[in-house]
Amino acid sequence: MNKDRVKGKVKEIEGKTKEVAGKVTGNKEMEAGGAIKKNAGKEQAHVGDDRQVAKKHK
Repeated sequence: MNKDRVKGKVKEIEGKTKEVAGKVTGNKEMEAGGAIKKNAGKEQAHVGDDRQVAKKHK
């Protein structure tokens, strides 16, 4: 597991937490911000996966 994958997963969890907190409190701005951060984390994790695959095939 590389740094991008780990950082991405952390960001994804933080975003999901923020998204749920926004839903619970009725704060649409927080909910949207959390969803954005969650998706950014997923993308960063995918970048980490791609880098790891590319490194194996080098």
